[in-house]
Amino acid sequence: MNASLVAAHTTCRTCKRSSFIPLFSLGMTPLANAFLSKKQLDEPELYFPLELYLCRHCGLVQLGHVVSPAVLFGNYVYVSSTSSVFVGHFESYAKELVTRLKLHSDSLAVDIGSNDGILLKPFQALGVRVLGVEPAAKIAEQARKAGIPTVSEFFSSKTALKIVNKYGKASVISANNVFAHIDDLDEVVKGVKTLLDPSGMFVIEAPYLVDFLQKNYFDLVYHEHLSYLSIRPLQALFDRFDMQVVDVQKQTVHGGSIRVFVAHKKSEHTVRPTVARYLQNEQKMKLYDGQTYSLFAKKILENKARLVGLLARLKSRGATIAGYGAPAKGNTLLNYFGIGKEVLDFIVDDSPWKQNLFTPGTHIPVVSSEMLYKKKTDYLLILAWNFAPSIIHMHKRYHEDGGRFIVPVPRPRILHTI
Repeated sequence: MNASLVAAHTTCRTCKRSSFIPLFSLGMTPLANAFLSKKQLDEPELYFPLELYLCRHCGLVQLGHVVSPAVLFGNYVYVSSTSSVFVGHFESYAKELVTRLKLHSDSLAVDIGSNDGILLKPFQALGVRVLGVEPAAKIAEQARKAGIPTVSEFFSSKTALKIVNKYGKASVISANNVFAHIDDLDEVVKGVKTLLDPSGMFVIEAPYLVDFLQKNYFDLVYHEHLSYLSIRPLQALFDRFDMQVVDVQKQTVHGGSIRVFVAHKKSEHTVRPTVARYLQNEQKMKLYDGQTYSLFAKKILENKARLVGLLARLKSRGATIAGYGAPAKGNTLLNYFGIGKEVLDFIVDDSPWKQNLFTPGTHIPVVSSEMLYKKKTDYLLILAWNFAPSIIHMHKRYHEDGGRFIVPVPRPRILHTI
């Protein structure tokens, strides 16, 4: 571990207080999106602690160590638009916001962590002015080539001021699957407060802690995911900036996410009853109790024993196994469970950004889906489990040819019929 690249976290990201309950550790792991070239396989690999803590005051579940964002996102290889499921999700997302907020040709939509413009493209098609903020330079350039104006930097209060001076105030600001990745949330919220029109809306979409616990989604823990979001900690954060959570919607994406709507307290947006319902359910589930996570840690170990045992039995019978999907969550699972290239012959991924590279830590080759039919493995472990239905549908032929799918969470199982 390089001490100059990682720092221990000492204050809560949402309430800024300093008293934590240690929950569980997944050990020293490589960065989940740090895929390797063949040449890099012979070079030393960086490993960092992956430990979760609970804030005693506001209840935020968060990582105890922060890896430098320049290391995490400087050479990022995750591109959203390679998933047709995601494309459809963001198209309907944009339509909903245009209708709800009555956006028009003078409205400005700003997306923080805009990736390749997956949300801004449908906004643009609906006649709304758009601007992306994306620190990964290569992906930002790809978005610009696709006609999406994109600022290639981390979002901050300074960035927000530059945007206001050039484009004016934003009617809607979004942060999708990125808010939980940010260490200095105060700086981001300051920027949002500067940039957001008095009647505008800030919308966050992120995996929900309740689904994380109920569905055993432990593999959502990786170094990019600094926070594991629920409503009470978000209230504590925005309250300090004279803003408030006004609505919460459940989304099925990523196996269970929340879409959180935030507005200035003095705006015309009133708090909907959904907020109280979510808070009551979180309290009922004991989301802010350390014992809840002790039980969860035991479930992780049970899952590990079952999946490792299943794969070992299949290998002992001479079966061949590959993986499908090389998402960050998959690399958490592979590294913590100790599943390497002696078990999986290769991993199929639809993103050309990851193909011909090797997974961090486990060094399993990542290939295109053509290899699935050339090699004809007996089993396919779906590491991108949130897309399992679409993967299975897309590769019916694999199943018809005798191949079988394995889904690792919430419990490992072989799908004999589809």
